[in-house]
Amino acid sequence: MTDHALLLVNLGSPASTSVADVRSYLNQFLMDPYVIDLPWPVRRLLVSLILVKRPEQSAHAYASIWWEEGSPLVVLSRRLQQQMTAQWNHGPVELAMRYGEPSIETCLLKLVAAGHKRITLAPLYPQFADSTTTTVIEEAKRVIRQKKLDVQLSVLQPFYDQPEYLDALVESARPHLQQDYDHLLLSFHGLPERHLTKLDPTGNHCFKNDDCCKNASPAVLATCYRAQCLRTAALFAARMGLPDGKWSVSFQSRLGRAKWIEPYTEARLDELAKSGVKKILVMCPAFVADCIETLEEIGDRGKEQFREAGGEELVLVPCLNDDTHWAKALATLCERAPLAL
Repeated sequence: MTDHALLLVNLGSPASTSVADVRSYLNQFLMDPYVIDLPWPVRRLLVSLILVKRPEQSAHAYASIWWEEGSPLVVLSRRLQQQMTAQWNHGPVELAMRYGEPSIETCLLKLVAAGHKRITLAPLYPQFADSTTTTVIEEAKRVIRQKKLDVQLSVLQPFYDQPEYLDALVESARPHLQQDYDHLLLSFHGLPERHLTKLDPTGNHCFKNDDCCKNASPAVLATCYRAQCLRTAALFAARMGLPDGKWSVSFQSRLGRAKWIEPYTEARLDELAKSGVKKILVMCPAFVADCIETLEEIGDRGKEQFREAGGEELVLVPCLNDDTHWAKALATLCERAPLAL
């Protein structure tokens, strides 16, 4: 065994379903400038307004999907950590959350205190976005810089098109797609359009035509979340042999009044139900672990909406979670992670 630690990082979760814990979590999450990219005074005012009613609503949603062991996201991430301990032969495997506990700072300090000077940071997000990947990397760099840690840091790159990830996704979904169904909806987490346009190196890519993301140049694809989502979906569909018309892509989890990337999952569920689709499968490939956005937003509210629109059955295909194929794929991907510091 070599002295090379692995630090997995997922989004995080409230400590409990209490309104106070949910408010604290949402405040930390929404005040991140990579999540709401507005000047601090405007962001503080907006988040304060959101925190008037949102914590109680979110607490109810969390309570509806909370497990006896705790938050599904945290529990499943812990199970993946255990799987990775068996797959990662180079050193210890730790798990941090960007928001909530255990924090990135706590885990980095723990690893360095134990004598580990080589660490691979693994943001568990297949597609790149400032609000997911960048904020994890910058938080890790902040800790290393401010605490003057003597550490060599490698960072797992977005793996939306990597064969190992896609093969794991196929193996995980195959049992569900071998059953009878009318349509597969690949629902990715949404983002405000401005998060994409500000990163567009060409200045003229985003949203100029329907095919811009499908035909994105390598320079654009490197930072365009929507283009990466469409690439993941297309590569997955090709691997599964899905014909055109049997599957489509949408974006979920809008918050606020800003213009978000389309098509919206809510609208797509209505359209499909009204077009005669009776049984729909929904996958959420932007998430590697089931969470409130999959279990509650799709598995509960999405199912109810689909039925009200005329559909009969919505089946939520589980995320990769702690699947063995996924753990092996992740270990391989992390071994290729390039140096960042």
